[in-house]
Amino acid sequence: MDLPLFGDHPNKKRREINLGGTNVTRAHSSILQDAHLRRVRREEERRRQENASRIQAWWRGTLRRSVVKQQLRELFEEDVDGINGLRCLVLIGPDKHILEKWSSTVVSNGPDSVFRAMNDPHVSVLLRRASHLLLKGVSEEPQSTSSTTYAALLEILLSRQLPPQSLTLSETRIHILSYLIARGYHALLGKAISGIPISAKLSSPTLPLLVTLLVAPFSVFTPSSIEYAQALQSITTFVLTIPLLPNRIAMPSLTYLAPRLPLHILHVINVNHIVENVTDLESRIHLLANLTAFAPARYTTFDPRAMQTYLDLTSTLLYSLPPHALDPLRQTTGRQELDWEDSDSDREPEVNVVDSFKPKVVLPQLDSKTVSRLQTLASPHHLNSLLEGTRKESFRNIRPSLYSWIVALCHVYPAQKDKILGAIVVYGGGGLVRELYRDLVRPSSLGKDRNYAALMDPQFASSWPPLLFLIELYTQALLTMGDDEFFSIGTAGAPRNPLTLDELTAFSKQLLNIAFTLYHNVDQVNMQDFVPGMFSLKWEGIRERATKCLQAIHARDSRKHFTPEDHWIVTTDEDIVPFIEAAVLEEQKLQPEGTRPLSKRQIASMAPRLGVLNNIPFAIPFDVRVTIFRHFVANDMTTGGYDRYRRRMGAPVTVRRDHISQDGFDRLRDVDLKAPIQITFIDQFGQEEAGIDGGGVFKEFLTSLCKEVFDTDRGLWLASKQNELYPNPHSYATEAHNLNWYRFIGRILGKALYEGILVDVAFAGFFLAKWLGKQSFLDDLSSLDPELYQGLIFLKHYPGDIEEMSLNFTVTEEEFGVTKTIPLMPNGEQIPVTRENRLRYIYLVSNYKLNRQIYKQSKAFFEGLSEMIESKWLRMFNQQELQILLGGVNSPIDVEDLRKHTNYGGLFGEQDPTIQIFWRVVNSFDQEQRRKLLRFATSCSRPPLLGFKELVPNFAIRDAGSDEKRLPTASTCVNLLKLPRYTNERTLREKLLQAINSNAGFDLS
Repeated sequence: MDLPLFGDHPNKKRREINLGGTNVTRAHSSILQDAHLRRVRREEERRRQENASRIQAWWRGTLRRSVVKQQLRELFEEDVDGINGLRCLVLIGPDKHILEKWSSTVVSNGPDSVFRAMNDPHVSVLLRRASHLLLKGVSEEPQSTSSTTYAALLEILLSRQLPPQSLTLSETRIHILSYLIARGYHALLGKAISGIPISAKLSSPTLPLLVTLLVAPFSVFTPSSIEYAQALQSITTFVLTIPLLPNRIAMPSLTYLAPRLPLHILHVINVNHIVENVTDLESRIHLLANLTAFAPARYTTFDPRAMQTYLDLTSTLLYSLPPHALDPLRQTTGRQELDWEDSDSDREPEVNVVDSFKPKVVLPQLDSKTVSRLQTLASPHHLNSLLEGTRKESFRNIRPSLYSWIVALCHVYPAQKDKILGAIVVYGGGGLVRELYRDLVRPSSLGKDRNYAALMDPQFASSWPPLLFLIELYTQALLTMGDDEFFSIGTAGAPRNPLTLDELTAFSKQLLNIAFTLYHNVDQVNMQDFVPGMFSLKWEGIRERATKCLQAIHARDSRKHFTPEDHWIVTTDEDIVPFIEAAVLEEQKLQPEGTRPLSKRQIASMAPRLGVLNNIPFAIPFDVRVTIFRHFVANDMTTGGYDRYRRRMGAPVTVRRDHISQDGFDRLRDVDLKAPIQITFIDQFGQEEAGIDGGGVFKEFLTSLCKEVFDTDRGLWLASKQNELYPNPHSYATEAHNLNWYRFIGRILGKALYEGILVDVAFAGFFLAKWLGKQSFLDDLSSLDPELYQGLIFLKHYPGDIEEMSLNFTVTEEEFGVTKTIPLMPNGEQIPVTRENRLRYIYLVSNYKLNRQIYKQSKAFFEGLSEMIESKWLRMFNQQELQILLGGVNSPIDVEDLRKHTNYGGLFGEQDPTIQIFWRVVNSFDQEQRRKLLRFATSCSRPPLLGFKELVPNFAIRDAGSDEKRLPTASTCVNLLKLPRYTNERTLREKLLQAINSNAGFDLS
C-alpha cells in the first residue's frame, strides 16, 4: 500500500490542538502535577533504598556484635578476674550473667586482684565503668542475691581499707567516685534503699553495704573539694528524702551512718539547688523529717556556717508547707485538703473571701512515725538544744536565721505556737527579746513611716523574720506577764519586762505604722501576695500578727498610761470628716441583707476604714468613733423604718410594778426591740399608771429592770471586789432557762445602746472583753480571784523545784458540796507542772477561770446583744470605752455644758430668777453632789461621753408650782427635773440637797 509522503501515519491518532486559553492552562497544570508526582516517587524510592541499606548495615552490625560479644565472652571466661576479663566486661556492657560472674569471682577470690588492677593507671577507666554497671545493677534489683554481690564489690572498691603500698590505688578510687557522683551515685543508692521493704531491714544482706557506700565519698574527698560538696548535695536531695529513712535501716547500720553524715559542714551545699530539685510536697516533708532525725544530736558540732545553712534549708522547707500540714490532727484516713493560707491559732477559722476561690493544696497522708518525728521540732527539749547550740557569741550573726526558723515553725504548727513560744520565753527570758529589738528591729527602717512602697520593697525581706519573731515572742510573753512586771523595773531574781517603757513606746509606734498602712493605704488584693522570702506567709498574716501585738500593748496602756498623749492617733484633723464619711459609706455598702456577719479579716479586705475601726480602733480618736457609731445606728434606724425623733408608736406592753423583770422577760423576749416600745406600768392595785410620755416610759422601765436583773442575790450575776459584775460561773447558770435570761438581758442592754440610754451598771473588764470577741488572761484574774492570782504569780517566779508542789494540769471545783477535778488539757491529770511548762499551766488556769467557765453564759448574752448591735460596731471600742458608751464617762460634770443643753418648761425660762438661783447653787456643788443631782434627774450619775448634747431627751427643768415647802421631784424617763419656784438661794439649796440625798422616786404628777 502506498504511504503518503507527508502528514501523519494513517493509523496514528491525529493530535488535536486547542488554541483556547482555558484548556492550555489545564494542560500546563497537569504537566506540573505529573512532574511533581514523579519527583515524589523518585524520593520515596531513594528513601526505601537508603532505609534498606541501613537495615542491612544494622543487621550486619548486630550479627557482627553478636559474634564479637560471643568472642568477648569466651575471652572473659578465660580470664574472669584478670585485666582481660575486666576489659571484656566493660566492652560487653550491661549483661547480668557476665556482671554476676565477674563480681562473684572477684569477691570470692579476695580483693588482691582488684587492688592490683587499681594499681594499673591504664585500667582506671575500665574500673569506673564497671563500678557504674555494678551500681545500676544494685538499684534495679536491690533484693536479689546478685545485688548483694554487686554491693560487696563496690564496698571493696570504694570503702575497704586500702593497702599502704601504693598511692595510685587512692587516686583510682577518687577517679571512680568522681565518675559515679557525676552519674547519679546517691540517686541510684537511694533507689536501691527505697526498694528494700522496711520489714526486710534485718534480713537484707545488701542494706548494710548500701549504708556503707552512702558515706564512702566523705572519707575519700576532702571537705574543700567540689566532689565532697556534690556528694553532700546529692545525699541530701536523693537519700534524705526517702520516707522513714531511719526506720529502714537496722540499728548497727544506723549507728554507723549517723556520725558519718557530715552535717557539721553542711555549709558546702547550695540550699537553692536542693529546694529546686526537691519540688513535691511529700519529699520536702520527708527531707525535713530525716534532718530532724539526724541533725539535733549534732548541733554542738555545728559551726556558724553549718548552722546557718541548716536553718536556711529547714526554714525554707517549713515555709513551703501550708499551715497545719504536719498537724497530727490532720493526718486522718484519706488525703486532706487545706487552703494555702496563713491562720491564727487563737481564732476560729474564717472563710477568706479571696482565697476561697483559689486551688486547694492536697496534703499527703503521712506515716505516724513521720508525724511523731516532726512533732519533736516543737518540743521544749529540741528548742532548748537549738537555742543552746546558737548561744555563743560567734553565732550572733546567724541569729536572724534562727528567728526566721522559729517563725516558720509557728507557721506550720499554729496549734503548737503557744507551746513553742512559751518554751523559748522560759529559755531566753528577757535577753532574747532585748537582743531582737535592740540589734535587729530598732535599727530597721520598717515601720518608721507609713510609706507603702518602702514597706513592701523586696530589699527589706531580711528584716521581716526578726520583726515577726519579736512580735510573736513578745505577744506570748504578755500573756503571762503581770502588770507589776510590765510597769516595774523588777526585783532581784524576778523576771521583768524585757523592754523599757520608752522602747515599748517606739516599738508600738513602729507596729502601728505597719498595721495602719496595711489596713488603710494598701490595695487589699495585695494582702494575698506572699511576703518576699517567706513563701506561704502572706501580707495579711503580717498584718494580723502586728495587730495582735499592738492590741496587747494598747491594753496595758489603757489600764495605766505610759505613752505620750495622742501616741496612738494616726489621723489629722483634716482627715477626720472624710474618714467618717467614708466609714459610713462602707458600712452602708458592706453587707447585703440576709448574709451572715463578716469576720474582721473579711471586713478588712473589703472596707479599709472599717478594717481600721475593727482591728486597730485606737488609731482613731474616741469621740470620732462614737460619732461613727451614732451614724451607724441612725442608718440602721432609717433602713428599718424607725425614726428617732418622730417615732410611730408600737403596741403597748404592760408591766406590773412589782414584777418588772418577769413581765419584761415574758412580754419582750420575742419583740423587735429596734421598733418603738410603749411601756405601760400597772400599779399594785392593778391600775394603769399615768405618766409623762416622752417617747414612752421605756427609760424608767429599763432603769428598774436593771436594778432587778443585776441584783447578785438573783444568782445570775456575781460582783468582783471592785463591785463590777460578771456572769455566775456556777453550772446551774448554764441551764437552758437561765441562758434565756442572759440572752434577754443582752437584748435589753443592746436596746439601751441603740437608743443612747445610759445605764448605771458597771461590768468587769474581762466580761466586757467577751462583747468584743476577746479572751482575758492573767492580769484580769486579780479582780476575779485575788488568792488564785497571787498563787499563780508565786508559781511563775518560784526558783525551786516546781515538781515538789505535785501540781498537774487540772483545776478543782466545788458545787453543792461535791468536789470535782477538771482537766485543763487532754490527760491533764497525767501531766505534771514543771519549770518548762509552768507558763502554759498559768495560761490554761487563767483561761479556764476567765473564759471557759462563763463561755455559755457570755455566748447567750452576746447572742441577745448582737440582735441589737452588730459586733463590728462594738469592735470599734475597747473594754473601758465600751463601759463609757454604756454608762457614760466617769469624769467631772461640766455644769456649763449641762446648762447650755437644758430645756425649760412651764413658767420657767432661762432668765427666770429661780433658774438663775438654781444654776448658782449647782455651780457651788462638789462633784459628788453634782453626780447625785444627775442621777436624781436622769437615773444615771455619769454624763454622756460626748457631752450633754448627747443626752436623749435633753435635760429639762419645769416649774412645779409656788409651794416652797415641796421638794423637787423628777421624771427620769424624760430627764426632767420638776422644781418649785423657790425665791431664795438658801431654801433652794436645802430642798434640792434633801431631795437628791433621799433618792426620791419617780414622780407621776
